[in-house]
Amino acid sequence: MRQLRVYAAVARAESFTAAAAELHVAQSSLSRTVLELERQLGVRLFDRTTRRIRRTPEGRELLEAAERVLAAHRAEMAGLQRYLAGERGVVTIATLPSVAAALLPPVIARFREQRPQTAVRILDGMSEAALERLASGAADLAITFADGLPDGLRAQPLAEDRFFAVLPPAHPLAGAAELGWGDFSGEQFIAVGADSSVRAGTDRAFAEAAVRPAGVTEAGNVSTVGGLLAAGLGVSAMPALVEVLMSFADYARVPLVRPALDRRLSVVLPRDRRVPPPARSFLDCLRGLREEGHPLPADVRWVD
Repeated sequence: MRQLRVYAAVARAESFTAAAAELHVAQSSLSRTVLELERQLGVRLFDRTTRRIRRTPEGRELLEAAERVLAAHRAEMAGLQRYLAGERGVVTIATLPSVAAALLPPVIARFREQRPQTAVRILDGMSEAALERLASGAADLAITFADGLPDGLRAQPLAEDRFFAVLPPAHPLAGAAELGWGDFSGEQFIAVGADSSVRAGTDRAFAEAAVRPAGVTEAGNVSTVGGLLAAGLGVSAMPALVEVLMSFADYARVPLVRPALDRRLSVVLPRDRRVPPPARSFLDCLRGLREEGHPLPADVRWVD
């Protein structure tokens, strides 16, 4: 690249003196570089007289090639600098469907304004899958329930959403001002799968309240729970962010206390791997919204 830069400067000016002034180097250094390039190519690049130099046909061809190579090099290096500054590239986020649907949209909207050349890729799934994707390198960061992390991961608390009771509209308890976990005793409870952050919370609350429902129907995802509720097949408890995933269903929402239960969501990062620049820019945007106290859905709050 240095040889091509030197040659292009000399060839454009057809003057070693002018090129040396442009590049701020000694004229003798430019002469040696051009002679070495001619030796490597086995052709004469300039016709030289005592007064001036003029490009040969081979020299004109090389100048065109050099200009193309140098332009491509400048463009690629500029692109690399934008990547290193977090201004281009792709950030891949592994997260829960509820986070992807209800918490991330305003963050992504702000991030697009700040970094329009950086793409966002979301891998949504259960908490365990999000952590596996992060650990394997398939994701740059995860936003998920982070209890019991493997040694290679670290968590930074981000937000909490509160659990509430969800019941069929015609259920006798649907009009209550609030419910306790003990009110689920004797009810058919609709739970999500064991690999879900929601299931971890409901199992813990039932244990703390020393309550067992009459029966449990396990559903693979939150939308299935919504459908079963709408059909009157049981009751359930969900954290606030999942409500957007159940909006198609007809159900009653009742505050849930004794004990009140919050699900803590964290940004999870690898301990032994640098966060790529685009992902660092995304995290800066996310932290900025938290510091501003950007509004969150009902019963969801930022945490430090």
